[in-house]
Formats: sequence, structure tokens, C-alpha cells
Amino acid sequence: MLGVGLAYPVLPRLVQQFQHGDVARASYVYGLLISAYSLTQFLFAPFFGALSDRYGRRPIMIAALVGATSAYCMMAMAHGLAVLAVSQLLAGVMGGSFATASAYLADMTPPEQRAQNFGLVGAAFGLGIITGPAIGGLLGAVDPHLPFAAAAVASGLNVAFAFFALPESLAPERRTPFRLRHANPLGALRQIRRYRTIGRLLAIFALATFASRASETVWVLYTGYRMHWGAAQIGLSIALAGVLLVIGQGWLPRVLLPRIGACHAILLGVGMSVFVYIGYGSATQGWMLYCVMPLSLIGWPFAQPAVQSLMSRAVPAGEQGLLQGALASVASLTTVLGPLVWTSLFGYFVSDRAPANIPGMTFYVAALTFLAAFLLAVRWRRAEFLQPAVA
Repeated sequence: MLGVGLAYPVLPRLVQQFQHGDVARASYVYGLLISAYSLTQFLFAPFFGALSDRYGRRPIMIAALVGATSAYCMMAMAHGLAVLAVSQLLAGVMGGSFATASAYLADMTPPEQRAQNFGLVGAAFGLGIITGPAIGGLLGAVDPHLPFAAAAVASGLNVAFAFFALPESLAPERRTPFRLRHANPLGALRQIRRYRTIGRLLAIFALATFASRASETVWVLYTGYRMHWGAAQIGLSIALAGVLLVIGQGWLPRVLLPRIGACHAILLGVGMSVFVYIGYGSATQGWMLYCVMPLSLIGWPFAQPAVQSLMSRAVPAGEQGLLQGALASVASLTTVLGPLVWTSLFGYFVSDRAPANIPGMTFYVAALTFLAAFLLAVRWRRAEFLQPAVA
């Protein structure tokens, strides 16, 4: 995640450089590159997950890290758009290995502790958001290729650590045969839905993750338009969001989840997100946003590890990779579709075509999406046949 964060500030500039300074065309190409990255993750996450169920987690993770290192090296040496595009696609493919990392955590963690440890993955994302862009911006000021070289070094160190220090987590007798029909997003989803506890939990995960993309996608546009924030204020708010994500997923689940249980954590987190997003959409001054943001500590970032934990308990050890691959694909698909939906909604309701100027409409619709996820969680919680599977 540090490697991804390092590249984040300079990739648009590099694309613009390859487009001879044409900002409009560079924006279009950059958007395609980001969507292609997420699309390849969507397609390949189940593939890596299914491979790890058959051959073990360690070799798949090492191979993916080698591939990611190669992708960053290509970016560091890219002097044309074609090489940059190919390396982005390769990085997206290798990013599908997050599913294998999550399956590794499920292998190594007792069921009652999985939610806390899945939260560490979210904390890693938060650390990448905080530290990566800051370091990448400094290095990019020297040379736009330098952050990619630093990302390659970080990824190479990961390869060395995994090779020399990472033990295998999936014993040979717990492995399952590789089936190509399960190594794609649709096949993986069909396969895991045969477990009775999965269906509604997967729907909750999909709805809440899609809704959470609203703030990620339009935050810069919304705060610039409504609050008239500049780059420094926007950067500060994003850094604060990263800190809250680290606390909300890395520390809070370890303290609160053992006391309230995974089921109540899901209801609390999804329900609180409804009010958080209404607060975002209703804020008229910057200080109001800063008052609302801490409530996200017990919002969806807090609930997400609990959802993953309960789903991981519903499948056997030999299919953890399949499950995590399906979840990674769902999350990647929301990254592909989210920007299209949420930015279009924002653009329409600040345009002259809208019946009223409502800059916060994106957040209101996201709140309704969270509400749908909450109602689904209530129905799931009340379903008598799921009671044995809850914490």
C-alpha cells in the first residue's frame, strides 16, 4: 500500500507529460488507467485466491510481489504512454493477491479474532493513504519517475521478507483442487453463495462498500465547490481520514469487538454510516465536516472487518482463498462503478440542468444506500437459521 501511495501524486503528472501537456486529454487517459487497474483486480482476485487454495498461500504471494516489483520498475523506466499502461495493467493483476493475503490471515487466526486482524488490512490502507502520497510528492518534485523507483524498492523488500520469513499457512491436506470455473468473479460468487450465511452478508458488503466510494470519489470536488477549500485544506482532511481509518480498523476492533460481538458491530457501523453521510451532505462550512468525520470511527470501516470475519467462518479452510477472491472482486467492481455513478450525480446536481442546486446529493444517496444495507443487516440478524453463526 505504501507503493500504491507513493505513485498516487505523480501518476496524473506523468500522464500529462506523455500527452504533451494536454490537461483535458490527460484527465481522460488517467481515468481510463485507474479504471483498468481496478478492472484487472476485479478479474484476477478470484484467480489468485483459487490458486492459493490449491498450491498454498506463500508461493502465490511471492510470485505476485515479484510481479508488482516488475510493474513498478517498468513505471520507473517508462518514457511513453504504452509502457505506462502495460505496467499499470500488470500492477492491477498483481493487486489481486490481496485476496491471498486475506486468506492467509484467516488461516493463521482463530475465528473469534479474525475481525480484529482483518482490520489490520484496513489499517495498512490508511497508513498508505497517510504516508505514501506525502513521500511520493516529495520524490516526484525531484523527478516524476522517482516515486515508482521507491515503490519498486519497497516491493522488492517485501519479496525478500516473504521469501525468507513468511511460513506457509495452508497445510497440504487442507488444500482443494483448482477449478478454472471458480477462478473468475462470477464463478467464485456462485460457488461461495452455496453457504447459507454468505448471501445477505455479501449483499451488505457490496452495498456498504459501494456507498463508501462516494466520499472517496467526490471529496475533492465537493469540498472545493462548497467549502472553497484549497489543496492544503483538502490534503489535511484526507490525511485526517487516513488517521481515522487506521484507528477505526487497526485499533478499535481489538478493543470494542470482543465486547459487543461481530453482529452488533455490523449494525452499529452500517447504521452510523447513514448519519455520517447525511452529515457530510448537510455541512455548509468546513468545521462542520471536521465535527462529523470522527463519527466514522464507528462507521463502515469499523464494521467491514466484522463482515469479513463472519463470512470467513462460514467456509472451510481450503476455500478461504476463493472467498477472499470473491470479496476482493466485489470491492474492485465498486471502484470501477463508483466513480462513474457518484461523480455523475455530483455533476448533475451542481449544474444548471438540475431542478435544484444540491451539492450534497451524492452523500444523501450514499446514505440511502447505507440505509438499505442496514435494513438488510437487521433482516439477516433476525433470521432464525443464522443464529448459530453469529458472535
